[in-house]
Amino acid sequence: MALNKKNLDNLFYIFVATHLIIWTLIPALTNNNLPLDTIEALAWGSNLDWGFNKHPPMSAFAVEILYQIFGSKDWAYYLLSQICVIISFIVIFKFAEDFFKNKVFCLLSVLILEGIYFYNFTTPEFNVNVCLMPFWALTVLFLWRGVTENQYSDWFWFGLFSALGFLSKYLFIYLGLAIDIYLIYLIYTKKIDFKCILSLVPFFIVLLPHLIWLTENDYITITYGLHRTGGGDQSILDHIIHPIIFLGKQIGILIPFLLMIFLLISKIKTKISFKDDKLLFLLAINIIPMALVLLTSIIMGVKIRTMWMTPFYLFFGVLAIYIFQSQINLNKLKSFATVFIILFIFSPFAYAYVSITQTDKRTDYQGKKFAEEVQKIWNKKYNTDIKFVYGDEWIAGNLSYHLKSRPEWNREAKCCKVSDGVNTMNLNDRK
Repeated sequence: MALNKKNLDNLFYIFVATHLIIWTLIPALTNNNLPLDTIEALAWGSNLDWGFNKHPPMSAFAVEILYQIFGSKDWAYYLLSQICVIISFIVIFKFAEDFFKNKVFCLLSVLILEGIYFYNFTTPEFNVNVCLMPFWALTVLFLWRGVTENQYSDWFWFGLFSALGFLSKYLFIYLGLAIDIYLIYLIYTKKIDFKCILSLVPFFIVLLPHLIWLTENDYITITYGLHRTGGGDQSILDHIIHPIIFLGKQIGILIPFLLMIFLLISKIKTKISFKDDKLLFLLAINIIPMALVLLTSIIMGVKIRTMWMTPFYLFFGVLAIYIFQSQINLNKLKSFATVFIILFIFSPFAYAYVSITQTDKRTDYQGKKFAEEVQKIWNKKYNTDIKFVYGDEWIAGNLSYHLKSRPEWNREAKCCKVSDGVNTMNLNDRK
């Protein structure tokens, strides 16, 4: 089959459709229960607010929309994760069209991401990292369009998606800081005007309710984020050891990705020109955020959790293909395709194997059965629905998700404001 533009488009959409189907079906068929982070988001979604103790609200908004449509159907939330992934892939594919004359390179820029396990093996668990991916990708796309076309509409969408990214996870700030550095450079060199300031309007309008919530709740999500890094009790060695561990993990994650690059190129030799505006943009959105994370670890001596880096690699494929495009030998596509297919098949099989053979995971929890037992006990005593559950997000969250009455989750009993207490389940004492 000749690789013309139409065929390449078809191949791409076959790939994303296959990815979506496989990674929706495999966890739906092999897991007994939704993963921890998904249940947690569903617990928050039952009691929507403009923020929660751990994260901003976007992941909770997303799962609650699906719950209102599909209810407690596990496959719907695996599907939600894959929708986030393929939206990101589609955005990257469209973005790459502005960087490559040969559309084969656009396809390769996405296919090569299958070499990074953030975009396959870990995706069934819908969480803030997965939720952030499409907004990260869309922010970069409309930033590029704003820079190159300087249209008010592009800057508006850039501001909107930036706000939604921030509402997904505060880690988006690393991309935001990289963008700020890049825009300051462009304004200083007079390559763009101040039209980009328009993006601040949708950004702050969308973000305002969450900022108000944040101040009213003593910045609890920021405190939680700092706690997760292990900040506050560092030794001098932590400022060295934690950054080294971080770099080592990133290299390990990228090994399959780098292998796929190696299979495409005839020789490792390329010329990098910092006068190339496209290359500068790709370096700004890929390397600066990573450098800022590393700098955070060095300065604060804190741990960087591996899964936090999920969205950071989205455009690594475009960057790698762009740098080595003159060295890519399209006659070696067969070798690349072989490794790609092996990874594409191996990853879901590995997930299914782990899911089936390991029986002590969160996804083995009998949440539905537990909810049925609780409902039977309740029905013997009361004729009302269970309207509230309180306790930790896992136990109480599973009840909120599986019970037909979809009770509102709260961590503390005082949040429920139930005068008689007869429609509230207390899960705080259950281990």
